[in-house]
Amino acid sequence: MAEIRLNGIVKDYGAVRAIHGVDLHVNDGEFVAFVGPSGCGKSTMLRMIAGLEEITGGTLDIGGRVVNDVEPKGRDVAMVFQDYALYPHMTIRENIGFGLKMRGFPASDIAPRVEEAAGILQIGDYLDRKPGQLSGGQRQRVAMGRAIVREPSVFLFDEPLSNLDAKLRVEMRTQIKRLHAMLGTTTIYVTHDQTEAMTLADKVVVLRGGHIVQEGPPMELYDRPNSRFVGEFIGSPQMNIFSGTLDRSGGTPVLRSGEVSLPLGEVEARDGAKLDVGIRPEHLDRAPDGQGMVRPVVDVIEPLGSDTMAICRLGEQEVTARLDPRAPLSAGQQIALSYDPANLHYFDGESGGRLSVRVLEAA
Repeated sequence: MAEIRLNGIVKDYGAVRAIHGVDLHVNDGEFVAFVGPSGCGKSTMLRMIAGLEEITGGTLDIGGRVVNDVEPKGRDVAMVFQDYALYPHMTIRENIGFGLKMRGFPASDIAPRVEEAAGILQIGDYLDRKPGQLSGGQRQRVAMGRAIVREPSVFLFDEPLSNLDAKLRVEMRTQIKRLHAMLGTTTIYVTHDQTEAMTLADKVVVLRGGHIVQEGPPMELYDRPNSRFVGEFIGSPQMNIFSGTLDRSGGTPVLRSGEVSLPLGEVEARDGAKLDVGIRPEHLDRAPDGQGMVRPVVDVIEPLGSDTMAICRLGEQEVTARLDPRAPLSAGQQIALSYDPANLHYFDGESGGRLSVRVLEAA
């Protein structure tokens, strides 16, 4: 079993507290992604699990054993770094097997493990080359192979794809997901890219300022963010946010935001309350002229083939809509957009916390 439990984990750097009493449970075989903005503490958390950073307070349990004072080599974890950390003078075969050699494994045991890992990662043809002869994606596979041959209880990935170009990142995401499905090893993956977190992980952990602000399955965070911060951070393009005050004077709840009035659902907030209302770009639909709920002016058009991103201006507000690419669209054009109020997300205008929606019973 390779369950991981963080109980009240604290990390201090002198008088500065970087991690604030974090509690987290990672199930055996689960793929968990730590995501958040730069400086949120995600890499520090990973390095504490690996044993590369001392834990100031709390307990870290791996596989039913408290490992706070256990050296990295005794934790049965393998880490893949952002910069590959390969030995340039060694062949790929030697790089992959180096860790086993240092642990005293005989060559007869190392060779088949190296061959098996290379086969899984499709780098068997490169075993006698040096790292300098490989592409960035191939070198990252070598780094992964070095972790695989150890057959650890836990894989730790620290932004492993950030040095790759966009096409290679997509290819390596697929490779990592396939690898996890094949091996079933408990995995913690740190990334600043929420798309990586969404596509790879069984559970996403969003960090901010050394705190966990929300954790759960990717689509749970996408569909029900518990705060404006999570709503904007998860999803690409990010959620549109309208800030204003709730007006119930006309019967139907409306958000007054500058010159804009947005019809709302039955949000549980008092009249005059400050609200932040979010709607995702794919939930804005092109409406016939004169029938839209909002009428922004198109500023920038980004054709993506399967759909078109229209970045629009609505007064002082920027609004992004994901639209049908076949509908004619031009910069400077005013368009009508509609939405289903059921797709709106409501956040307290001061705390940023999610607000409930009252479900109205049919008459």
